[in-house]
Amino acid sequence: MKSVLIIGMGKFGQLLGENLIDMGDEVMIVDRDESTINTLAPKYSGALIANGTNADNLKALDIPSFDVCVVSIGEDFQSSLEITSILKDLNAKYVVSRADTDIQRKFLLRVGADEVVYPNRDIAEKLAMKLNNEKIYDYFEIDAEYSIFELAVPAQWYGQSISEVNPRNLGMNILTIKNGSKVLPPPGGDYVFCDGDHIVVFGTTQKIIKFANNKASGKKKKND
Repeated sequence: MKSVLIIGMGKFGQLLGENLIDMGDEVMIVDRDESTINTLAPKYSGALIANGTNADNLKALDIPSFDVCVVSIGEDFQSSLEITSILKDLNAKYVVSRADTDIQRKFLLRVGADEVVYPNRDIAEKLAMKLNNEKIYDYFEIDAEYSIFELAVPAQWYGQSISEVNPRNLGMNILTIKNGSKVLPPPGGDYVFCDGDHIVVFGTTQKIIKFANNKASGKKKKND
C-alpha cells in the first residue's frame, strides 16, 4: 500500500484516484474547486480545497510523508510547473507530473519532476495502434525503442511450438500467453500454440509492429 497525493482532480486525476483506491492505496486529493472536493472527499483518506501554487498550502500537508505526489493538472501548465517545483522544494520523494507536449515535459523535468506522463497522447497512440491493426490488443511503451505488446497469435503458428516458431528471430520475447480469461505462466519452448492464443511480448517496437502488420510473417493483410 502506498500513500499518494494527487493535486488537480479533473477527469485524469479522478480516474487515477479511483484506480489507486481500488488497489488499496491511501490517497489524499487537492483541488481549488470547492464543489469538486466536496463531491469527491468521502471516497478518499484526505481532501483539501486549496490552490496548489501556494507553498504554504502544500507545506501544511507534510509532503515528505507521501510515497508519490502526482500533479495531474492539464489545463493550466504554468500552475503545473509551479506546483512541481514547490513539491521538490518541500522534499517530495517522487513527483509525477502530467504533460501534453514534449516542450512541457522538458520544463517539468527541469524543475524537478521525477516522471512525466502524457495521458492524452498515450490514449491516442493506443487507439490508433488498435484501429490500424486488428492483431494488436494492447501495448505499453517502455522507452523510445522498446515496448510490450499483446498480440493475437497468427493462424500459421497454430500447432507449432515456441521452439519451432522461434519468436526471438522476429525481434520479440514471449513473456506470457493468454487465452480467453486464462493467463498462463511464462511458457517453455515446447508450448504448442492454439486457436485463441494471445502472446504478451517484449521487444523492439518497430519490429513487433512490422510483425503485426504481417510483413514479418510473410502473410498479407486481408485488405491488401
